[in-house]
Amino acid sequence: MTAPSELQLSFWMDKAVKWGQATTPSAQQDMSKHLGSLRSFLQQLLHTLQLTVTSSAVKSLPFVGQFLGRLCWNPYVTADGESCSLLLQCVCCLYSAEPRNALEQRANDWIRNLLCHLTSAEEGGVIYALERFAGIAPHHCSSQALQKMVALLTEEVSVSCSPAVHSLDRCLCDSIHAVSVACVPLITCPEAAPLIGALLKRRISCGCSHLSEEFIEAVSTALLSKTLVLEDMAVIALWCHSLSSLEGAVLSLLESVLSDPGAVLQRLEEVVSSSFLPKASAQHCCIFLIVNDVFRNVLMAMEENVAVGALIQVFTSCFLRSHSAQKQQERLPLRAFFPHVPQNLLTPLLTEPSEVPRQAWLEHVSWIGRLLHSMSREADQVEEKGDSPRALFEAWFLLAQRGHWVDVAAELLVSVDAEQSEPLLCLLTFYHHPTDRGHQSSQQIMAAREAWGRMRILFLAHTLPPERLSSMNKLLSSATSANLLLRLLLSFAIFCPAFTSTAVKVLTQAELKRRAEWLLASAWHRLSRGGALDAALQDRLRALQDSLLPEHISRCT
Repeated sequence: MTAPSELQLSFWMDKAVKWGQATTPSAQQDMSKHLGSLRSFLQQLLHTLQLTVTSSAVKSLPFVGQFLGRLCWNPYVTADGESCSLLLQCVCCLYSAEPRNALEQRANDWIRNLLCHLTSAEEGGVIYALERFAGIAPHHCSSQALQKMVALLTEEVSVSCSPAVHSLDRCLCDSIHAVSVACVPLITCPEAAPLIGALLKRRISCGCSHLSEEFIEAVSTALLSKTLVLEDMAVIALWCHSLSSLEGAVLSLLESVLSDPGAVLQRLEEVVSSSFLPKASAQHCCIFLIVNDVFRNVLMAMEENVAVGALIQVFTSCFLRSHSAQKQQERLPLRAFFPHVPQNLLTPLLTEPSEVPRQAWLEHVSWIGRLLHSMSREADQVEEKGDSPRALFEAWFLLAQRGHWVDVAAELLVSVDAEQSEPLLCLLTFYHHPTDRGHQSSQQIMAAREAWGRMRILFLAHTLPPERLSSMNKLLSSATSANLLLRLLLSFAIFCPAFTSTAVKVLTQAELKRRAEWLLASAWHRLSRGGALDAALQDRLRALQDSLLPEHISRCT
């Protein structure tokens, strides 16, 4: 196909000037007569622009910008699907992803303004012209025109890097950047969602096809504020495009829980699932590893925050369900998601308590506790040499993610004897005092053993002298890990029917009560999912909640 001659361009330029915005019957009649020929000329012009860079095109076709600009202001040209498609392709061909001179930079600015104008309802715009001269209702016209424009641009985005296009000397991928810039003002328009999704999901096949930073930032902000709704694959594509966008989604989820933990306590699983992070993580290992890294850093900084621990546990459970729901051929092995966790620990911790017979719980948890204690002792020796026990740290974080086994250990400690309690106490101590944070495991186990012994005496005693209650309350207040003792205390209160009131007497501090609220909710969730929440347990859990938090009862239901 030959390049258009100056005579051809002059002819069509005269027509564009004569037609203007097609406000007269004679102009409209002439346009109808020449519309087919105009399409052929635009196809010829498009072929030429695809083969040349912007500065060369402007020099060889000096009026091309004016010509295309005038047609963009003509509502009868833009209302014709094929003509509008060719027109948009020609305009985008003049865009330079990396402008090399002032001419190309000015062309880029002009194109951005022009594309924004095409969807503008301000006076003088295409939509305004259609409203004024075609007698179409403003809202209907605006919506219809925007949908048509989005459909055309979406189609161009989808095919811009097809093999046919790559056979040309000039790649059309650089127009993608221009379209993404033009989309920024439309981010919150529901009609623009298909185009936004197409831009995000588009395969990056060359260096020219990057999306503008303004576009990525605007989409991320709108998504977090829920002013934009995208299909699942588009959200995943956004997070793959932008690490900051993915981190922002994780931090937003954390903030929603930490800012008002009482409000989201009973619907934590719903909040986590609606964030789409578990499903995206199951489909893309790289997303899971990044999300996990954010959670890991937050947990290290807020180790004793039970709300953070609960959030991470629920996220991991939702992730595992999404992973198992995938088709076998599409599912990555779980080992890929936990590359640094010792293999002999991975499967036992990822197993749900409901998958293990109840009579085998003690053996299962004891085995985990003994293994963790052995790793912890080895790590103490490694730390003395100045090395970093990475495997132990990852084992601790996985235990934090699968905290239901910590809850099971605390439950079993209510009924086991001193010999059986040892590996269970090792597990609880390891969870609350990971050795990579500078704690000495042997000293902490001794402290936990002593606290457990005092707890049994307190709950098994027929009488409760005031000094014993005061001693236990002081222990909870001053311990380096109040959460460990609090977990034990609540387990005794839940699983020893006669001593619910004892826990209420011991827990007098507001901070301990707030932590107890989360731990009680976690216990309710675990027991109900495992089918072990009978009427008696429900009554004791409700009694604890009502007694501990009478000012704002947040019952599990």
